[in-house]
Amino acid sequence: MDHSSAHLMEFKTDPIETTTIESKFTHEEKEHSFSKSESLMHNKEQHEQSDYYKKLGEVIQNYDEVLLFGPTDAKVELFNTLTADHHFEKIKIEIKQADKMTENQQHAFVREHFSSSLF
Repeated sequence: MDHSSAHLMEFKTDPIETTTIESKFTHEEKEHSFSKSESLMHNKEQHEQSDYYKKLGEVIQNYDEVLLFGPTDAKVELFNTLTADHHFEKIKIEIKQADKMTENQQHAFVREHFSSSLF
């Protein structure tokens, strides 16, 4: 995951299926807002980021164990948002730093993480 999109993978299916959730705050949106006002851009970005994390949280509530990984700090920001909310206290949420990966590499990363946690 990063600040613009998150790839959701459910380990219980084989092959793993990927669903993507996109942030509404695109590069074009950022430039348009910036041309009006830097303050407006910052406020809009925070609002869109909050909506993005809320959408991800709605999906995460359906699981007992979640791995957040990716090349940016978005995973840490999402983790902090989730752990501050008591609705997520019974969900085991882990964070791992990872480089940008292809979909096959992401699937292998998820498979290895959850296979090793079974033992």
